[in-house]
Amino acid sequence: MIGLFLNFHVSLIINLLKMEREKESAILLGATGLVGSHLLERLLEDEHYSQVKVFSRRPVGLSHPKLTEVLIDLFELENYREEFTADVVFVCIGTTRKKTPDLETYKKVDYGIPYTAAKLVSHNGIKKILVVSALGADAGSRIFYSRTKGEMEEAVLAQKIPKTYIFQPSLITGDRKETRMGESAGEKIMKVVNPLLFGSWKKYRSIKASTIAASMHRVARHGFYASRIPSDEIQDIADHYQDIKDRKN
Repeated sequence: MIGLFLNFHVSLIINLLKMEREKESAILLGATGLVGSHLLERLLEDEHYSQVKVFSRRPVGLSHPKLTEVLIDLFELENYREEFTADVVFVCIGTTRKKTPDLETYKKVDYGIPYTAAKLVSHNGIKKILVVSALGADAGSRIFYSRTKGEMEEAVLAQKIPKTYIFQPSLITGDRKETRMGESAGEKIMKVVNPLLFGSWKKYRSIKASTIAASMHRVARHGFYASRIPSDEIQDIADHYQDIKDRKN
Protein backbone atom coordinates (compact mmCIF):
# COMPACT_ATOMS: atom_id res chain seq x y z
CA MET A 1 0.00 0.00 0.00
CA ILE A 2 2.83 2.37 0.93
CA GLY A 3 4.61 1.42 -2.29
CA LEU A 4 1.54 2.33 -4.37
CA PHE A 5 1.25 5.64 -2.50
CA LEU A 6 4.91 6.49 -3.17
CA ASN A 7 4.68 5.44 -6.82
CA PHE A 8 1.64 7.69 -7.30
CA HIS A 9 3.38 10.74 -5.84
CA VAL A 10 6.61 10.11 -7.73
CA SER A 11 4.61 9.82 -10.95
CA LEU A 12 2.74 13.04 -10.11
CA ILE A 13 5.97 14.95 -9.48
CA ILE A 14 7.50 13.66 -12.73
CA ASN A 15 4.42 14.75 -14.69
CA LEU A 16 4.46 18.20 -13.08
CA LEU A 17 8.15 18.62 -13.90
CA LYS A 18 7.48 17.49 -17.47
CA MET A 19 4.67 20.02 -17.83
CA GLU A 20 6.95 22.76 -16.51
CA ARG A 21 9.68 21.84 -19.01
CA GLU A 22 7.17 21.93 -21.89
CA LYS A 23 6.16 25.50 -21.11
CA GLU A 24 7.38 28.17 -23.50
CA SER A 25 8.57 31.73 -23.15
CA ALA A 26 7.45 34.32 -25.68
CA ILE A 27 8.59 37.66 -27.07
CA LEU A 28 5.98 40.07 -28.38
CA LEU A 29 6.64 43.14 -30.53
CA GLY A 30 3.71 45.51 -31.02
CA ALA A 31 1.94 44.76 -27.74
CA THR A 32 0.37 48.24 -27.58
CA GLY A 33 -1.18 47.90 -31.05
CA LEU A 34 -4.59 46.62 -32.05
CA VAL A 35 -3.64 42.99 -32.73
CA GLY A 36 -0.75 42.87 -30.26
CA SER A 37 -2.85 44.00 -27.29
CA HIS A 38 -5.34 41.17 -27.87
CA LEU A 39 -2.52 38.68 -28.29
CA LEU A 40 -0.81 39.84 -25.10
CA GLU A 41 -3.96 39.11 -23.11
CA ARG A 42 -4.13 35.60 -24.55
CA LEU A 43 -0.49 34.81 -23.86
CA LEU A 44 -0.71 36.02 -20.27
CA GLU A 45 -3.84 33.94 -19.67
CA ASP A 46 -2.36 30.79 -21.22
CA GLU A 47 -0.60 28.58 -18.66
CA HIS A 48 1.52 27.15 -21.48
CA TYR A 49 3.60 30.34 -21.43
CA SER A 50 5.88 30.82 -18.46
CA GLN A 51 7.07 34.29 -19.47
CA VAL A 52 5.98 36.97 -21.93
CA LYS A 53 8.66 39.50 -22.79
CA VAL A 54 7.42 42.70 -24.46
CA PHE A 55 9.78 44.93 -26.42
CA SER A 56 8.14 48.33 -26.78
CA ARG A 57 8.81 52.06 -26.74
CA ARG A 58 6.09 52.63 -24.13
CA PRO A 59 4.56 50.60 -21.26
CA VAL A 60 1.59 48.37 -22.02
CA GLY A 61 -0.24 49.69 -18.98
CA LEU A 62 -0.78 46.49 -17.03
CA SER A 63 0.98 44.34 -14.45
CA HIS A 64 1.29 40.56 -14.49
CA PRO A 65 3.74 38.12 -12.86
CA LYS A 66 4.60 36.61 -16.27
CA LEU A 67 5.10 39.98 -17.98
CA THR A 68 8.53 41.50 -18.55
CA GLU A 69 8.77 44.84 -20.37
CA VAL A 70 11.89 45.96 -22.23
CA LEU A 71 11.33 49.62 -23.08
CA ILE A 72 13.50 50.60 -26.04
CA ASP A 73 13.59 52.41 -29.35
CA LEU A 74 12.54 49.56 -31.67
CA PHE A 75 14.69 51.02 -34.45
CA GLU A 76 17.62 49.97 -32.25
CA LEU A 77 16.33 46.44 -31.63
CA GLU A 78 19.50 44.87 -33.03
CA ASN A 79 21.40 46.25 -30.03
CA TYR A 80 19.39 44.04 -27.66
CA ARG A 81 20.59 40.66 -28.91
CA GLU A 82 21.32 39.28 -25.43
CA GLU A 83 17.86 40.19 -24.11
CA PHE A 84 16.16 38.77 -27.20
CA THR A 85 15.77 35.18 -25.98
CA ALA A 86 12.60 33.07 -25.96
CA ASP A 87 11.01 29.98 -27.49
CA VAL A 88 8.66 31.87 -29.81
CA VAL A 89 8.52 35.42 -31.19
CA PHE A 90 5.38 37.29 -32.24
CA VAL A 91 5.72 40.39 -34.44
CA CYS A 92 2.60 42.57 -34.63
CA ILE A 93 4.29 45.73 -35.91
CA GLY A 94 2.72 48.05 -38.48
CA THR A 95 1.96 51.68 -39.22
CA THR A 96 -0.06 53.76 -41.71
CA ARG A 97 0.75 56.52 -44.19
CA LYS A 98 -1.32 58.96 -42.11
CA LYS A 99 0.56 58.12 -38.92
CA THR A 100 3.95 57.88 -40.67
CA PRO A 101 3.88 60.03 -43.84
CA ASP A 102 7.64 59.88 -44.37
CA LEU A 103 8.27 56.86 -46.62
CA GLU A 104 11.73 56.15 -45.26
CA THR A 105 10.46 56.01 -41.68
CA TYR A 106 7.44 54.00 -42.81
CA LYS A 107 9.72 51.36 -44.32
CA LYS A 108 11.88 51.29 -41.19
CA VAL A 109 8.74 50.30 -39.24
CA ASP A 110 6.97 47.89 -41.60
CA TYR A 111 10.08 46.30 -43.09
CA GLY A 112 12.99 47.12 -40.82
CA ILE A 113 11.64 46.05 -37.43
CA PRO A 114 10.22 42.63 -38.51
CA TYR A 115 13.38 41.93 -40.53
CA THR A 116 15.63 42.80 -37.58
CA ALA A 117 13.50 40.62 -35.30
CA ALA A 118 13.83 37.70 -37.73
CA LYS A 119 17.61 38.12 -37.86
CA LEU A 120 17.77 38.04 -34.05
CA VAL A 121 15.52 34.98 -33.99
CA SER A 122 17.85 33.21 -36.41
CA HIS A 123 21.03 34.32 -34.64
CA ASN A 124 19.78 33.27 -31.20
CA GLY A 125 18.54 29.87 -32.35
CA ILE A 126 14.85 30.55 -31.72
CA LYS A 127 12.80 28.06 -33.73
CA LYS A 128 9.48 29.85 -34.12
CA ILE A 129 8.36 33.26 -35.40
CA LEU A 130 4.89 34.59 -36.26
CA VAL A 131 4.56 37.87 -38.15
CA VAL A 132 1.58 40.04 -39.12
CA SER A 133 1.82 41.22 -42.74
CA ALA A 134 -1.08 42.09 -45.06
CA LEU A 135 -3.22 40.57 -47.77
CA GLY A 136 -1.81 41.47 -51.18
CA ALA A 137 1.79 41.69 -49.99
CA ASP A 138 3.96 41.52 -53.09
CA ALA A 139 7.61 42.49 -53.42
CA GLY A 140 7.01 43.26 -57.09
CA SER A 141 4.01 45.53 -56.55
CA ARG A 142 3.91 49.14 -57.75
CA ILE A 143 2.01 50.04 -54.58
CA PHE A 144 4.45 51.10 -51.87
CA TYR A 145 2.45 49.52 -49.02
CA SER A 146 2.07 46.14 -50.73
CA ARG A 147 5.68 46.18 -51.96
CA THR A 148 7.04 46.95 -48.50
CA LYS A 149 5.04 44.15 -46.93
CA GLY A 150 6.13 41.76 -49.69
CA GLU A 151 9.79 42.65 -49.28
CA MET A 152 9.44 42.18 -45.52
CA GLU A 153 7.94 38.71 -45.99
CA GLU A 154 10.76 37.63 -48.29
CA ALA A 155 13.38 39.00 -45.88
CA VAL A 156 11.82 37.12 -42.95
CA LEU A 157 11.50 33.85 -44.90
CA ALA A 158 15.13 34.17 -46.08
CA GLN A 159 16.25 33.68 -42.46
CA LYS A 160 15.21 30.00 -42.75
CA ILE A 161 13.66 29.89 -39.28
CA PRO A 162 12.21 26.35 -38.90
CA LYS A 163 8.68 27.45 -37.98
CA THR A 164 7.87 30.72 -39.76
CA TYR A 165 4.24 31.83 -40.07
CA ILE A 166 3.22 35.02 -41.86
CA PHE A 167 -0.35 36.22 -41.34
CA GLN A 168 -1.90 38.17 -44.22
CA PRO A 169 -5.09 39.84 -42.94
CA SER A 170 -7.42 41.96 -45.02
CA LEU A 171 -8.77 45.22 -43.50
CA ILE A 172 -8.35 44.91 -39.73
CA THR A 173 -11.26 46.08 -37.58
CA GLY A 174 -11.50 46.79 -33.86
CA ASP A 175 -11.50 49.55 -31.28
CA ARG A 176 -8.49 51.77 -31.97
CA LYS A 177 -6.95 54.27 -29.58
CA GLU A 178 -6.50 56.75 -32.41
CA THR A 179 -9.08 57.62 -35.06
CA ARG A 180 -8.20 56.72 -38.65
CA MET A 181 -10.89 58.26 -40.84
CA GLY A 182 -10.13 56.22 -43.95
CA GLU A 183 -10.08 52.93 -42.07
CA SER A 184 -13.22 53.88 -40.11
CA ALA A 185 -15.08 54.48 -43.37
CA GLY A 186 -13.66 51.28 -44.77
CA GLU A 187 -14.95 49.30 -41.78
CA LYS A 188 -18.47 50.64 -42.32
CA ILE A 189 -18.38 49.77 -46.01
CA MET A 190 -17.03 46.27 -45.33
CA LYS A 191 -19.89 45.52 -42.93
CA VAL A 192 -22.18 45.79 -45.94
CA VAL A 193 -19.82 44.14 -48.42
CA ASN A 194 -18.58 41.21 -46.30
CA PRO A 195 -21.67 38.98 -46.77
CA LEU A 196 -21.32 39.37 -50.55
CA LEU A 197 -17.76 38.04 -50.56
CA PHE A 198 -17.55 34.26 -50.76
CA GLY A 199 -15.57 31.59 -52.55
CA SER A 200 -12.24 32.96 -53.80
CA TRP A 201 -13.37 36.46 -52.71
CA LYS A 202 -13.85 35.44 -49.08
CA LYS A 203 -10.28 36.38 -48.18
CA TYR A 204 -11.10 40.06 -48.85
CA ARG A 205 -13.60 40.24 -45.98
CA SER A 206 -12.54 42.53 -43.14
CA ILE A 207 -11.27 40.72 -40.07
CA LYS A 208 -11.28 41.55 -36.37
CA ALA A 209 -7.99 42.16 -34.59
CA SER A 210 -9.09 39.76 -31.85
CA THR A 211 -9.59 37.07 -34.52
CA ILE A 212 -6.04 37.51 -35.82
CA ALA A 213 -4.72 37.28 -32.25
CA ALA A 214 -6.71 34.08 -31.64
CA SER A 215 -5.36 32.56 -34.84
CA MET A 216 -1.75 33.46 -34.00
CA HIS A 217 -2.19 32.00 -30.53
CA ARG A 218 -3.52 28.76 -32.03
CA VAL A 219 -0.84 28.42 -34.72
CA ALA A 220 1.95 29.10 -32.23
CA ARG A 221 0.80 26.11 -30.18
CA HIS A 222 -0.23 23.70 -32.94
CA GLY A 223 1.46 24.84 -36.15
CA PHE A 224 0.05 25.16 -39.68
CA TYR A 225 0.70 23.49 -43.01
CA ALA A 226 1.86 26.68 -44.80
CA SER A 227 4.16 29.60 -44.02
CA ARG A 228 1.81 32.23 -45.46
CA ILE A 229 -1.71 32.36 -44.05
CA PRO A 230 -4.25 34.52 -45.96
CA SER A 231 -7.12 36.33 -44.26
CA ASP A 232 -9.86 33.73 -44.87
CA GLU A 233 -7.68 30.98 -43.37
CA ILE A 234 -6.84 33.20 -40.40
CA GLN A 235 -10.59 33.44 -39.80
CA ASP A 236 -11.09 29.67 -40.23
CA ILE A 237 -8.31 28.86 -37.73
CA ALA A 238 -9.81 31.20 -35.13
CA ASP A 239 -13.33 29.81 -35.71
CA HIS A 240 -12.07 26.24 -35.28
CA TYR A 241 -10.20 27.27 -32.14
CA GLN A 242 -13.40 28.78 -30.70
CA ASP A 243 -15.40 25.65 -31.58
CA ILE A 244 -12.94 23.50 -29.60
CA LYS A 245 -13.16 25.86 -26.60
CA ASP A 246 -16.98 25.81 -26.76
CA ARG A 247 -17.07 22.00 -26.83
CA LYS A 248 -14.76 21.83 -23.82
CA ASN A 249 -17.07 24.18 -21.91
